[in-house]
Amino acid sequence: MFTLSETSIVTTIVLVAFGILGWGFYRARPFGKLGILAWLQSVVLMAPWLLFFGLFAAGIYINIVGILFLVVGSAGLYVYLGKQLRSAGQDELIKQRANQRLAAEASSEGNTTPVSQTPVGVGEIKIEVVSIPEDDLSAIKGIFGIDTFFATETIPYQEGVIFKGNLRGEAQEIHTRLSKSLQERIGDRYRLFLVENTDGKPVVIVLPSRNDPRPTSLPQKVFAGILFIATITTSLEAAGILLGFDLLAQTQRLVETLPIGIGILTILVAHEIGHWVLAQRHQVRLSWPFFLPAVQIGSFGAITRFESLLPNRTALFDISLAGPAAGGIVSLLMLIVGLLLSHPGSLFQIPNQFFQGSILVGSLARVVLGSALHSPLVNVHPLVVIGWLGLVITALNLMPAGQLDGGRIVQAIYGRKTAGRATLATLILLGIVSLANPLAMYWAILILFLQRDLERPSLNEISEPDDARAALGLLALFLMITTLLPLTPGLAGRLGIGG
Repeated sequence: MFTLSETSIVTTIVLVAFGILGWGFYRARPFGKLGILAWLQSVVLMAPWLLFFGLFAAGIYINIVGILFLVVGSAGLYVYLGKQLRSAGQDELIKQRANQRLAAEASSEGNTTPVSQTPVGVGEIKIEVVSIPEDDLSAIKGIFGIDTFFATETIPYQEGVIFKGNLRGEAQEIHTRLSKSLQERIGDRYRLFLVENTDGKPVVIVLPSRNDPRPTSLPQKVFAGILFIATITTSLEAAGILLGFDLLAQTQRLVETLPIGIGILTILVAHEIGHWVLAQRHQVRLSWPFFLPAVQIGSFGAITRFESLLPNRTALFDISLAGPAAGGIVSLLMLIVGLLLSHPGSLFQIPNQFFQGSILVGSLARVVLGSALHSPLVNVHPLVVIGWLGLVITALNLMPAGQLDGGRIVQAIYGRKTAGRATLATLILLGIVSLANPLAMYWAILILFLQRDLERPSLNEISEPDDARAALGLLALFLMITTLLPLTPGLAGRLGIGG
């Protein structure tokens, strides 16, 4: 039987999971069929993991074939629901466009002044002194209309201007039309942002393009190269420590460290390739990665800046998730393959208490290795260690704070206000955990001084990522928690982990 405290932990995890799903259903209901289908995708993604960990906590173990069956079944249902969602979305889009056309025609019939003769809304705009030249300002005003954005007030803002008014259509489509019209009139000298005002109403902000992010300078590239060389060194040094010797003191044993060191670097490179591939798809430029060398585990990942403005929050989400997804999948595959290849006489003998340090790793090890975890020393293949380190690196970068991948994901899904609160909560939690774990203090300092600021707003900050992406984001954050959260010794013992 579980003790009261252990039962409370299990109950809390289950209640939090169902609370998240319940909150998602509450948000989805107002959107009718589309919302419910999107919510069901979230349920389908989360269900296998909830079922696996729920049964595991109850002492019921699913073998690796059962886990694969759950994941494949979940993926199949996810794809099916996605097709239904796209089909329903097309019908809804046709209805929406038809209603917009009818409304525009009704407005045109009631307007006694031809639109082609008088720029719509210009007479109602309240003009104040702005830093934009008058000719450019007049050209900017000319992009607005009753079928896009009906401007009613002009307010100076930094080196540009804010236009208050009414949005007349779907945000992404309107932003695309306005940006194209702006470029046709005055070239590439300005950027158009569609954001929410403090009162929650859409506003248009136009700023000079000279404020765009700057490309990586030559000294920064040199520094990035130095950090990468340092990361190669620390990855090999970490491999040496795992093998029981100090590479810096015994350089002649370099060859022995290569397999593990290359494995760690493979995960790091896969992470960065994931970012780069999705950035190319969204036509976003990334800086060179600034790797963070660490002797303990080889590296803590990398800091990568955006060198161009993001088109929307969907692009922010896709690029941010792609890195952890690529690195995490490679790490998880290494871990599982390593567990399957583990046998008496494997290279590493790990104390069984180590498997209590992660719910995810411990549970997978219990499923594959079974009663072998009762032994004081557990024989494992080197891929287990490499995959485990990769999962830790990925999980650390998924913490919901600032410009970490997790912070960017939260900002993309829930907006800047929620992302700011999540950053503060993460820093407080890291501060508490650092009392017992020095690694948490390192990350708290890193976030506080280098990564605490949120990403700058996207060009279209209003349109949110679809609920399918929100579900993937929640799944990533859930797996991050299960990777970093340890099992209590008592619960681990009852589950057969550690004797």
